[in-house]
Amino acid sequence: TGPSKVTLTDPPTHPKGQAFTQAQKLVGHAAGLPGVLPADFVEPKASVVFSQDTTGRMTQQEIQELACTGFPTTVIQSFCHTAAGPKSKDASMQAMVGDFIRELGGIDLRPGDGVIHTNGNRFLLPSDVGTGGDSHTRFPVGLSFPAGSDLVAFAASQGFLPLDMPESVLVRFTGKPQPGITVRDLVHAIPWVGIQQGKVNIPGPGEAKVNVFSDRVLEVQGLDWMTVDEAFKITDASAERSAAGAAFQHDPKQEIDFVQSCRNFLVNTFAPRHPAQEVKQVIARMDEWLNSPQHWKADEGAQYADVVEIDLAKITEPLLAAPNDPDKTVTLSEAAGTPIDEIFIGSCMADITDFRAAAAILDGERIVHRMKAWTVPPCRESNVQLGREGVLAVLLEAGANVHVPGCSLCMGNQGQVAKGTTVVSTSTRNFDNRMGVGAQVYLGSSYIAAMTAILGHIPTLDEYRDIFQRKVADKLEQINKPLRF
Repeated sequence: TGPSKVTLTDPPTHPKGQAFTQAQKLVGHAAGLPGVLPADFVEPKASVVFSQDTTGRMTQQEIQELACTGFPTTVIQSFCHTAAGPKSKDASMQAMVGDFIRELGGIDLRPGDGVIHTNGNRFLLPSDVGTGGDSHTRFPVGLSFPAGSDLVAFAASQGFLPLDMPESVLVRFTGKPQPGITVRDLVHAIPWVGIQQGKVNIPGPGEAKVNVFSDRVLEVQGLDWMTVDEAFKITDASAERSAAGAAFQHDPKQEIDFVQSCRNFLVNTFAPRHPAQEVKQVIARMDEWLNSPQHWKADEGAQYADVVEIDLAKITEPLLAAPNDPDKTVTLSEAAGTPIDEIFIGSCMADITDFRAAAAILDGERIVHRMKAWTVPPCRESNVQLGREGVLAVLLEAGANVHVPGCSLCMGNQGQVAKGTTVVSTSTRNFDNRMGVGAQVYLGSSYIAAMTAILGHIPTLDEYRDIFQRKVADKLEQINKPLRF
C-alpha cells in the first residue's frame, strides 16, 4: 500500500451578502474571511494566548514536545493561582515555567502581579481572537475560546488554533439599570431570566440539565454604556453559563479609551519592569490600531440559535447565586437575613470599583466580631491605586484583611474558608467544596458583601437601600471610575 492520503479542507464559502454575528465576523477576520457560520472549520490566528500556573507545567511539556523554539504570537504566563502562599514546589514551578516562557519570547508575569485575566486583558485589541488555559479566558474585547493545555500549547507554538465554529446565543439588554443595581446583578440576571423563560434550569434528582448557552458563544448587546472593564464581568461569567466564549458589542468610544489606557500602561508601567521584546510589538500593534480603529458589530439579519431578552426595568433588586450553583439565582429578598461567617471580595470578577464601593460602605464601621473578611485586589496596579486613594487603610481599619493580588479563595487551592461556613463572595463560582469543605457560598456584588460584613447577615432589601443611599449614592461617580493609565 502507498502512503496515506492527506486531505486539506477548503476554506468555507458563503453567499454574497451573508449576514454574520459579531463573533462570526471576528473569527472570520482572524481566518482571513468575511465571516464564518456555525459548524464551519477554520484555523483563525491566535493573536494572544494566556497560560496560568495550575496547567503551566503541562503546557510547557507539550510545547517542548511540539519542538517549538520561539513563539510566533503573544504568550502571557501568570502565577496567580499560587501567589497567595507558595510552597517550595510552587516557587520552583514559578521559576521553571517563567524562565521557559521568557526564553521562547513570551511574557512571564511576576507572582503578585495579579490575575491572568486582569493583566492579560491589557494586551488585547478589539480584533483579537485567542485562547487560554483557564476557563475564565473570556476576552472583554475580541473573542477567546478557553482550552486545555494541549490546545494552548498548540496555539502558542503555531500561532493559530483549529476551530469548529459554534452557534451563538444573543443576550439583548434593553433599558437602564435601576438605582442600586450593579453590573454584578446583571451577571446574575442572565441565568435568572433564562430560568424564567425555560431556557435554563436547576435540575432536581434524575432531571437533565437545560442550558441554552452550553457550548455556544454568548453574544451581548444593549450594554454599550459600560466600560470595557465592567463588560469583562459579563463575558467572564459566560464560563459559568458553560458557553464556548463570549462577545460583547461596545460603544466604539469605550474601546478606544480602553486600548489607549492599555497602551499607556504597557509603555509607562509594564515595559520598564519587563524585558520581553514582545511587549514592544504589542505596543506597536496598539499604535497601528489607534491610528485606524476597527470595531466589530453584528450584521442586520444575523441568525442566532436563540435570543434571550432582558429588560433592565424588571430588575428591581439585587440578585445573588445561592448555594451551591452559579445558575441558582435568587433575589436579595429571598436570601435576606441569612447569617454569614465569612466574606470574600476578589477574583477576576472584581475590579478596582468593587474595593472603592466596599470602602465607602465600611468607612467608619467595624466588621462584626469573628466575621472573616477577605479582600484581594485583582492586580498590582489596583493595589497601588487603592493605597493612594486611602481605600486599603479603610478596609484594614474596619477589620478586613488585604491579601496579595491573585486568585486566592476563588480557586481554593491555597486559601480556604473554615469548614461548613456560609459565605458571601464576589468570586466566579460556588461549586461544592471549592472554597472550603462543606462551604455554602452565595455569589453577589461587593456592595452586598460589604454590607453583610457589618450586619452579620445578608441585608434585607430595606437595609440595602438605606445603606446604599447613606453611604454610596453620592459617591458613585468616584467609585465607578475605571483604572486608567
